[in-house]
Amino acid sequence: MQLRFVGCGDAFGSGGRLNTCFHISGRETNFLIDCGASALPALKRLEIERNDIDLILITHFHGDHFAGLPFFLLDAQFSRRTRPLTIAGPQGIEMRLTQVMEALFEHSSKTKQGFELSVVELAPQQSQSFDAVTVTPYPVVHGQSGGPFLAYRVEAEGRTLAYSADTEWTETLIPLAHGADLFIAEAYMYEKAVKNHLSLKTLEQHLPAIGAKRLVLTHMSEDMLSRLDDIEHLAAEDGMALVF
Repeated sequence: MQLRFVGCGDAFGSGGRLNTCFHISGRETNFLIDCGASALPALKRLEIERNDIDLILITHFHGDHFAGLPFFLLDAQFSRRTRPLTIAGPQGIEMRLTQVMEALFEHSSKTKQGFELSVVELAPQQSQSFDAVTVTPYPVVHGQSGGPFLAYRVEAEGRTLAYSADTEWTETLIPLAHGADLFIAEAYMYEKAVKNHLSLKTLEQHLPAIGAKRLVLTHMSEDMLSRLDDIEHLAAEDGMALVF
């Protein structure tokens, strides 16, 4: 399978990076994890065929992870998509999707699509399968607004991908990413502890217990980006592709 970092930036576009959106594709799978506000133009720039995407997993309802959905859905409507699409995320996702559609494009939530759209709530630590993709959500810690907050362990085509989402350190990250083929982890700060976010130095203390086969850092602030030359781990870049 291939992972493409459509966007790997934080909410403030640090380093000129785009909002979070990851594209995973394989023989039987084609899905997104998160769909930040800049996702649609980024997908088009990378020439990723949006109408082939079957599933969008949303980790939480902050705009840099969620606000691209109205643009994605309207683009699908105007491009005459016919392929069914599933959007899955935390409790309340159907209501939140309606709200953001109406906030950005009035009456758009009431427009009948020319394709089947399913909106599915995911519950922490309850696995759910979407054709060839099995998703296990884990609760994470990212503040009081924009939640519930979920991280995802995804199994597909014999591979396991884990994504921390935005979170401060929580012990659930250990089972989330334990033994995963690829662990995408937030490293918002280098060393400084910031509430609701993860620092690289904190993450490094727990890497032996996590035991992921491969680590990629994402959602980095200016503090982290200024230190990339001194970091031994692979750091995501917009457009970067990994095969795993």
